Amino acid sequence: MAVRTERTGRSSVWRNWAGNVAARPVRSVSPSSTQDLVEAVRGAAAEGLPVKAVGTGHSFSTAAATDGLLIRPDRLVGVREVDREAGTVTVAAGTPLKQLNETLSAHGLSLANMGDIMEQTVAGATSTGTHGTGRDSASISAQIAGLELVTADGSVLRCSAQEHPEVFAAARVGLGALGVVSAITFRVEPEFLLTAREEPMPFDRVLADFPQLAGENEHFEFYWFPHTGNCNTKRNNRSPGPAAPVGRVSGWVDDELLSNGVFQVACSVGRAVPAAIPGIARISSRALSARSYTDIPYKVFTSPRRVRFLEMEYALPREAAPDALRELKRTVDRSDLRVSFPVEVRTAPADDIPLSTASGRDTAYIAVHLYRGTPHRAYFTAAEQIMTAHGGRPHWGKLHSRDAAYLAGVYPRFGEFTALRDRLDPDRLFANDYLRRVLGD
Repeated sequence: MAVRTERTGRSSVWRNWAGNVAARPVRSVSPSSTQDLVEAVRGAAAEGLPVKAVGTGHSFSTAAATDGLLIRPDRLVGVREVDREAGTVTVAAGTPLKQLNETLSAHGLSLANMGDIMEQTVAGATSTGTHGTGRDSASISAQIAGLELVTADGSVLRCSAQEHPEVFAAARVGLGALGVVSAITFRVEPEFLLTAREEPMPFDRVLADFPQLAGENEHFEFYWFPHTGNCNTKRNNRSPGPAAPVGRVSGWVDDELLSNGVFQVACSVGRAVPAAIPGIARISSRALSARSYTDIPYKVFTSPRRVRFLEMEYALPREAAPDALRELKRTVDRSDLRVSFPVEVRTAPADDIPLSTASGRDTAYIAVHLYRGTPHRAYFTAAEQIMTAHGGRPHWGKLHSRDAAYLAGVYPRFGEFTALRDRLDPDRLFANDYLRRVLGD
C-alpha cells in the first residue's frame, strides 16, 4: 500500500495536546506498514528533509516538532502477534496504549506497570520514557522485549537483548534520535487484580514515612496540594480478589465531576483571579475522600485527564525526594507564586536503559503542573533550580531547560547513546532543535 500524504505546504500546522507546541512541516504522511515507513524515510532523505514521527502529542516538549517530514501514527496501528507461551505481544508503533490495554485484557493479559493516562501511542510513550509508579516494576520502556526500527539509510533493524543488543539497550528510550520505531514487542503477564487504597494524609507525615510507604507497597504515589499541608495518597497492591470496581455513580463523582469538571472550573477561576488560588487549594485538597477498590490493572493505574495543563517533571535519587519537596513547599510558601495544580510524586526502580530517567538508580519523580494559559515560567524555573541541585534528570517529554552539557553529567551512559546516534544517523536525518539542545550536534 502506498504511503498516504495527508498535507502539503507550510500552512498545515501540527499542535500538541497542551497547545504549547506547534510545527509547520513541509508535508506529513501516514504510513500503514513498515514498508510504507521505509519509503517515506528514504524519500525524505533523498530530498534532504529532516524526519520526525509524532504520537498523539502528549509531550509538552518540542521533541517531535519538525519543519521537514512529519510522520503521523494513525494508520500504523494494531496488534501483530500475541505469543502467550513467550509472554509477549507485538504491536505497531502508532497503537494507542488504550487499544493495547483493551486488547491485552481481551486475551487475559496485562503489562506489569503503566502510567496514569493511556492516550499516547506505544512508540511515543516509550521513546520519551513514560512511566507510572512502582517499587519493583519499572517504566513502560523497561517492559520492552524487542523493537523494529527504520534507520536513516532506510534499513529495517530488528533488535532485542539477543539481536543488535547495543541498539536495543538504547532505543527503548530513543527520543526519536536513532530512527523511527515501527513496532514494539512488550513482555506481558496473565492479567491480575490490583487493590487501590486512596486516602488523604498530611504533607509532613507523607515525607516522614516516604521510605516506608514506597517500600511496603508495590505502587505508591501521592499528590501534594500547594498552599496547603495536605496530600492525597494512593497505594496499589496485587490482590487475590474478588474484583470490586469503583461504583458507577461514585466513580463518576470522583473521577469526572470532581477531578475534571469541578477542577476545570476551579482552575479557570484561579487563572482569572490568582489571589483565590490558595483558598481553592484548601477546598480541593479536602474534596476527595478515602476510598478503596479492586480491578484489573489498567482500570486502576489510569484515569481520565480532561483538564489541560503544562508540566515539568524531574527524576531524583529516591532518597533526595523528601528534602526537595520540603524546599519546594518553602519556596511556594515564601513567594508570590500561585499554584493551582497538585504536585505529583511517584517512584521507579533502577533500570539499565542509558537515557531512562531511572537509569542506574532508584528514583523518585516530582512533577509540577500549571493550568494551560497560566504564566508558568517563574514556578517552573524555581522548581527546576531545586531539582537540578539534587542531580535531577528531566522527563524528555516535559518542559525543561537542560542541555547536553548538563545531561552528560547526570547520565553516566550519555556518551554511549550519542556514539550510537553517530553510527546510526551520522547526517542527522532525525534531528530537530530539541535534539540539538539535549544531545548536542
